[in-house]
Amino acid sequence: MTVSERPRALHRVGALLAGLLVVVSLSTAADALLHATGVYPPAGQPMADGLFLLATAYRLAFGTLGSLVAARLAPVRPMWHAVALGAVGTVLAALGLVATWNAALGPRWYPVALVLTALPCAWVGGRLAEAASRPHTPR
Repeated sequence: MTVSERPRALHRVGALLAGLLVVVSLSTAADALLHATGVYPPAGQPMADGLFLLATAYRLAFGTLGSLVAARLAPVRPMWHAVALGAVGTVLAALGLVATWNAALGPRWYPVALVLTALPCAWVGGRLAEAASRPHTPR
């Protein structure tokens, strides 16, 4: 890698890290807020399936937003960055699935849903970033 390529490589990695930070920080904050307000039971207590649907919904939104951020910050190939973040999300969700499969932490569909939706959310985030970056043409 040449000296002139290093800043671009760092910018690319930074775009992915920024997108990941968006997903993780928003998901963690939403979880904490919902526990603190009593929507979710205290940590360690079982949750109803409906609450897992709520968690799935905002994780889908945050995954899409994180991919949009990664794509918008990418110096080149925004869709590639969005999908790369989705691949990272898929791997992390799969690790969570394996780690919790035999634990009584909630319904098994929840971690499976996170694995299956990471890439589609990333694609949507990438498409939104592409649409936002197109010049507007008046009709």
